[in-house]
Amino acid sequence: MTTEKRADKKPAAAGERAYWLDHPRNVGRLVYGLYAISALLILADAFMDRHGPFAIEHLFGFYGIFGFVACAGLVLAAKELRKIIVRPENYYDR
Repeated sequence: MTTEKRADKKPAAAGERAYWLDHPRNVGRLVYGLYAISALLILADAFMDRHGPFAIEHLFGFYGIFGFVACAGLVLAAKELRKIIVRPENYYDR
């Protein structure tokens, strides 16, 4: 057995439990797994028969693009909404 530490293992601090997402290698695996699932879903879109009421729904990858644009729009809207409803730091200390 060797005593050298591997770069992909991050030791837990004293008294802390190490979780599976604490290791960068596992995070990379999760990201690549999500990429693979996304690619498979895009490929499956080519073989699905859609019956939507609008012509745009029949385009290849429409639902993926629509979901991404809607999510990005919500994030941008939330950033602007924060400017309106923000409270001072000491608001609750009064």
